[in-house]
Amino acid sequence: MTDAAASANDQPNRPTVAAPEEMAWDSRTKRVLFLYVPLACFVFILLFPFYWMAITSFKPNAELYDYKTYNPFWVAKPTLDHIRKLLFETAYPKWLFTTMYVAVASTFLSLFCSVLAAYAIQRLRFKGSQYVGLAIYLAYLVPPSIQFIPLAWMVHSFGLFDTPMALILTYPTFLIPFCTWLLIGYFKSIPYELEECALIDGATRLQILRQITLPLAVPGIISAGIFSFTLSWNEFIYALAFIQSSENKTVPVAILTELISGDVYQWGALMAGSLLGSLPVAIFYSFFVDYYVSSLTGAVKE
Repeated sequence: MTDAAASANDQPNRPTVAAPEEMAWDSRTKRVLFLYVPLACFVFILLFPFYWMAITSFKPNAELYDYKTYNPFWVAKPTLDHIRKLLFETAYPKWLFTTMYVAVASTFLSLFCSVLAAYAIQRLRFKGSQYVGLAIYLAYLVPPSIQFIPLAWMVHSFGLFDTPMALILTYPTFLIPFCTWLLIGYFKSIPYELEECALIDGATRLQILRQITLPLAVPGIISAGIFSFTLSWNEFIYALAFIQSSENKTVPVAILTELISGDVYQWGALMAGSLLGSLPVAIFYSFFVDYYVSSLTGAVKE
């Protein structure tokens, strides 16, 4: 045996190092399997209901009830009959305006009360403020079905039955507790030293809230506003109980009660109403998505 062979046999076994191409392939495979595939499944499950509403809105009745001849996942002969019937043969524009009016008014009312309550609990630091904040959050956990009876009595007592004002004044009962709890946590992340400096300079609490705290808390306020607007737009129980006339109904209640004749479901108009009713919420999210994400990822840094 030669000296070179002997020296080669004497060296310990070294681990085999994978080629750069193999390492890159393994990285891409793991990324596809554990990131893109679950994300694609999630996006498909999330967007499929909107796709189904869209194609059902443009399908003629012949395609809606004949799946043996027509593909259920596609439209062979699109039509605007369902949308035309919804917009011109029903009170859908009035329902949409009422829903928007109630959602915007209740959202602003809830945010106004929540900002004042959250700031007082977090910044004024009065005795028992922590327990007050906990009690406000626990009020959010009370089911609306339990609040329905006393709220119905108050609505009838004040003569607000069958008016949009009944919904504007009852929706904050479940909006204010959660928004207050959310803003308490956001106000806590704002450095208190900023307010102390303003107090030393002679600023009042109202000036501090308006000129310092609120501008820094814009992402948190928008996040609470998105939450309030969405819940107000989709609320069903109170809108069904407190509104009786057809012209004052909101979209979630109206499309279910006015577009069903006995046991006959007008699926085209139902899906068109649901699709058009979901667009304002989607547009509202698209305008403030950056603020919403920033409120979830973090607040003001020291």
